[in-house]
Amino acid sequence: MYDGKPLRIISGALHYFRIVPEYWQDRLLKLKACGFNAVETYVAWNIHEPQEGRFCFEGMADLVRFIRLAEETGLHVIVRPSPYICAEWEFGGLPSWLLQDKNMMLRCSYQPFLDKVDAYYDVLLPLLKPLLCTNGGPVIAMQIENEYGSYGNDAAYLSYLRQGMIDRGIDVLLFTSDGPEDFMLQGGTLLPDVLATLNFGSKPEQAFAKLAEYQQDKPMFCMEYWNGWFDHWGDEHHVRGYDEVADVLDRILRSGASVNFYMFHGGTNFGFYNGANHIDFYEPTVTSYDYNAMLSESGDITDKYKAIREVILRYVEPPETEVPAQPAKRSYGAIRMTEQAALFESLPQLGEAVGSAYPQTMEQLGQDYGFIWYETFISGPRSGCEIIVQDVHDRALVYLNKEYKGVIERWGANSAKLDIPAEGALLGLLVENMGRINYGAKMKDRKGITEGVKAGTQQYNQFLFNWSIQPLPLKDLSALIFKPVMVEADAADRASGNGTASGPRFYRAKFLVEERGDTFLKLAGWTKGVAYINGFNLGRYWDKGPQRTLYVPGPLLVAGENELVIFELQDVREPVVILQDYPELH
Repeated sequence: MYDGKPLRIISGALHYFRIVPEYWQDRLLKLKACGFNAVETYVAWNIHEPQEGRFCFEGMADLVRFIRLAEETGLHVIVRPSPYICAEWEFGGLPSWLLQDKNMMLRCSYQPFLDKVDAYYDVLLPLLKPLLCTNGGPVIAMQIENEYGSYGNDAAYLSYLRQGMIDRGIDVLLFTSDGPEDFMLQGGTLLPDVLATLNFGSKPEQAFAKLAEYQQDKPMFCMEYWNGWFDHWGDEHHVRGYDEVADVLDRILRSGASVNFYMFHGGTNFGFYNGANHIDFYEPTVTSYDYNAMLSESGDITDKYKAIREVILRYVEPPETEVPAQPAKRSYGAIRMTEQAALFESLPQLGEAVGSAYPQTMEQLGQDYGFIWYETFISGPRSGCEIIVQDVHDRALVYLNKEYKGVIERWGANSAKLDIPAEGALLGLLVENMGRINYGAKMKDRKGITEGVKAGTQQYNQFLFNWSIQPLPLKDLSALIFKPVMVEADAADRASGNGTASGPRFYRAKFLVEERGDTFLKLAGWTKGVAYINGFNLGRYWDKGPQRTLYVPGPLLVAGENELVIFELQDVREPVVILQDYPELH
């Protein structure tokens, strides 16, 4: 009931932190034009408190502005500000600095964790309070915790969060959301005091029947209707046909239930914010969060959008809002990278190294995302010496005297064999944080080298000590000193079989733009790395696919000269990229 009248909620998920702010209104208007009456968003703690006690609610983190835009569009708003959000987002939205506490226990009645949540809520919830419908705003409901029954059963923890919201003036409908399984509904709900909602992608009749065993005489609500899915590196791009999606929606609405599409529009895991899963092994999520949703990653209307709109309009009056025009797409052609800076030569410009007897993790050094360089001297001679990393989180390039020797990956072999000369050598490991686990039992996912490095054989070995460690968050590249790309020398390096013999490099190019528009960066012939447009981190690329292009929103470009920087970890066939007017997801 809303203002004394029955209300069926037909909502769609948009994550403000996955969309550049210039496009928030476009996406909200398309939601409204499709027949939806509400928008739902998670709130990512790590976006708003990137360092403990330092808060950010500006730019892509301007949650209040996003909610006000939704209100202006005529939409109700559902906010899910759980400390944990999953969302295939880095660490499920939790800030990495929580893991500086070696005893940290997540998502339970561990008082140090609750203290951090309280400090965050003391800042976040007063911003949301004026936006509640009870205060004349658009926010009609808020979530207490997210899919908690999939993680634990600490009812005291859930009650603590609920009471904390109430004590801070949150007086709208509160709810939980879980899968339609007995153990999930038993562990993740606060029945009968709090509305329980469901998350599922199919079989709505069975799901609602299961919920009815626990909750009677209350509205049925599918809080996450999974109409697509996300991708991992090395997998195929997930596609779910719109016929099936439309059929399940029709059955949900026919039953009288409310629904929230997860996702209406996915967006992009810009920067280093992609999450990862670990069921049987570690699997990082790609940069694109296209999700095969109703709007594409770049906001284009899809056949799924049209099919869903047709179903919704069987149950509601056609909206007065017209569907906005598609964002302009531009092709800027091939761009040759004209400058480069070798990583190992650039280490002094990127920060300071620290000495440590043992390898320390990123969290121990106060680093959140990016890369970290470990270096130590190893004595020789040692023929066929096995370097064993215990454990690498997540992918390490191995060097001897700065010469590339191989790769160690968390999901594969944990060692590399090296021949150490009689005079000894410098052993180096460049470790990439490929995204903290965002779901399940292995979320305490500290990054870098988590225990130590051993040398010898798998049976007989010794730990290596006395390390130099340099964090490489790569947030600011302005101090890099670039030199011209020497095409002939690079070609000779590749012909010798050494790839980029001097190690990972930053490449830079300047290009002109007359008319701004969305474009897609294609890196055919590149191996793995990160791309930046005008200082903005677009995210990771990897030739494993399925993602073959990086989305570049038009507002990130400027009329005139633009700067493109690419950090390539391994090998480049030719230092040329293409900015084309269509994405490639396979």
